[in-house]
Amino acid sequence: MKLNLFLISFFFVAFTATAQTAKEEIYADILKAGSNYMAYQAPNQVLTPAPKGYEPFYMSHYGRHGSRWLINENEYSGVLRVFRRANELGKLTPFGKEALEKLERFYPTTRGRLGELSDIGEQQHHGIGRRMTEHFPEIFSGKDAQVDARSTVVIRCILSMTAECEELTAFNPKMKMHNDVSESFQYYLNHNFSQRLRDASRDRSNIVSHYGKLYTHPERFCRALFNDESYWNDEDFRPRSFMRSVFNVVTNMQSHSFGEDMWNLFTTEECYDLWKIVNIDWYLGYGAAPQTGSIMQFNQADLLHNMIETTDTVMASKTFKNGASLRFGHEVCVMPLACLLELDSCGRQVQDLDHLEDYWVNYRIYPMACNIQLVYYRSKKQKDAPILVKALLNEKEATLPIPTDQYPYYKWEDLRAYYLNKLKEFEK
Repeated sequence: MKLNLFLISFFFVAFTATAQTAKEEIYADILKAGSNYMAYQAPNQVLTPAPKGYEPFYMSHYGRHGSRWLINENEYSGVLRVFRRANELGKLTPFGKEALEKLERFYPTTRGRLGELSDIGEQQHHGIGRRMTEHFPEIFSGKDAQVDARSTVVIRCILSMTAECEELTAFNPKMKMHNDVSESFQYYLNHNFSQRLRDASRDRSNIVSHYGKLYTHPERFCRALFNDESYWNDEDFRPRSFMRSVFNVVTNMQSHSFGEDMWNLFTTEECYDLWKIVNIDWYLGYGAAPQTGSIMQFNQADLLHNMIETTDTVMASKTFKNGASLRFGHEVCVMPLACLLELDSCGRQVQDLDHLEDYWVNYRIYPMACNIQLVYYRSKKQKDAPILVKALLNEKEATLPIPTDQYPYYKWEDLRAYYLNKLKEFEK
C-alpha cells in the first residue's frame, strides 16, 4: 500500500510540475478568462476501469445550470448606456462605434431572457446526461433503475435538469424517473450563509477592492474606445468599473451560439489580469481561504449532509438496485462543495493571494454546467466487500482527501467518516 501511495504522489507531483499554469491556459484559450461565465468544455479524459470484480451501481450528483444570459438588466443596459451617451457626444473612436454596433445587435436578445438558460446551456446538459449513460450504463440500465432528480426553483436549473433527464430516459425508457422542484429543497440545494460565515467574510470586499485596483488597467482600453481622454479619465466616469462591466458582457457572449465576438476589446494580458481579480474574489467568498477564516466552503454543509444521508438510505435499502440522485443548482454551491469535499486542490489554504493561481484556479472548478459526480461501486459477488467510490469534477477523475491504494477509488466507509468528522468539527 505504501508503494502504491508513493507512486500516486509521485505521478501527481510530476503532473503538476509539467501542467500549464493558469496564465498559459488563458493565453492559449481566452474563454477561460470568463471564470464562472466560461462555457463548459466536454472532457476528453479516459476514465479508469472499475476495480476487478466491481461494478458501478449508484451516483450522487450536484450540477450547476448551463450557460445563461446575464442576470441583471443593468449588466447589459448600463454598459450600452455609456456607449450610447459617448456616441451622442461624438466621443467614440471608430473602434468604439464598432463595439456599440455589436452591443446594439445583441441587446434585443436579452429582453425577457435575463438569467435564463441559453441554447448552449441546454446542449451542455444533454451532453453531460448522455456521457453519464456512456460511462456508467450499469447505473441507468434495467427496469429497476431509479433516478431522483431535484432542482432549485430557478427556471434555468429546472430546464438543465430536464435536459439531462431526457438523455437518461432516452437511454432507458423503462427507468423510474422522478423529478421534483420545491422551496422545501432550497436549504440544501442553494447556498446558505449563517451569521458566522457572514462575519468571517467581512474583510472580503476590502481585499478584493485592493486587487481590483492592482489588476485593472483601463488606460489602453479606454483610449481605444474614446477619442477624448478627459472624457473618461475622471472619478465620475469610473473607468476601472466600466472596464470590468464590459468584460463581463464580453466573457458571457460564449453562452450563446449567436453571441457577438468582442474579445478584441481587450488584450490577452488585460483578460488575464481581470481574471485574477475574480479568482481571488471567489476564493475568499466560497473557498477555504485563511483570509476569511478558512470556513466559507461550509455554506454547503447542509448539501454534504444530504448527500451522505441519501447515500446511507440507498445503502440500507433492500429494494434499491441501481440508480442516481441528481441535484441541480448554482455555481455558488458547486464551487464550495468541491472545496468542502477537497477534490484535487480545491480545498487548499493559500496565504499569499498574489500567487493564488499557482494552487487554486476557479474555471477548473465552476464553469457553466459544472458538476460533481460521486460514483459508487460494489462487488459483483462478495456482499461483504467494501463499497468503493470515485469522484468526478466536471467529469474528470479527482483526488479525495484520504489514503487509497487504488486511485481513483476510495473506500466509502472511510471517506464517509472523514466528512462526518469534518462537519462535526465545524458545527461544534
